[in-house]
Amino acid sequence: MCSTNLLLIILVLLGIGAGALYTVYVQLVQKKNKVQEALASIDVQLKKRYDLIPNILAIAVKFMEHERSLIEDVTNLRTEALNMKSDFSNIHDKIKLENELQSKMGQLIVSAENYPTLKSNETMVQAMETFAEVEAQIAAARRFYNAAVLELNNAVEIYPSSDFAKNMGIKTLPYFEITEEVERAPISAAAYFGK
Repeated sequence: MCSTNLLLIILVLLGIGAGALYTVYVQLVQKKNKVQEALASIDVQLKKRYDLIPNILAIAVKFMEHERSLIEDVTNLRTEALNMKSDFSNIHDKIKLENELQSKMGQLIVSAENYPTLKSNETMVQAMETFAEVEAQIAAARRFYNAAVLELNNAVEIYPSSDFAKNMGIKTLPYFEITEEVERAPISAAAYFGK
């Protein structure tokens, strides 16, 4: 009777231990999938931006003859961003490219301010308002992604889930954030017009 009780206690403890390990595994997989969902959400918003950029450029090119290289830069970055596969293997490159595109679009918007005819063009005003809305949606998607990355990174770095993550090949991921040197620096229109 005593050995049966001991065996039963051992089996219960093993069951509890296995359940706890399975729970840690499931939570880690859920966190990884949440980051993938968040990254896909960013891609949806970025696609809206990519679709809007040609309209803005088509309007701008009529008025901004002196900004041809800036328009070409935006076009090239957009094409590169559209062709880039979005997954964990190239997330660093994706973040860098998106920061460059955002910076160039900021330069284009500042440049457009110096063209009164362009600023008053109803189609351009509407396109810029839509662009501002898309940028706000991208910012919200980035916040969602960064929150998911925080949860995953914590799980990857804190024991015991860190052991599971290591065995599953799950690593910490970077935050989708603006670059210090590009985005936080003030934009000067004089830099683009030699003033």
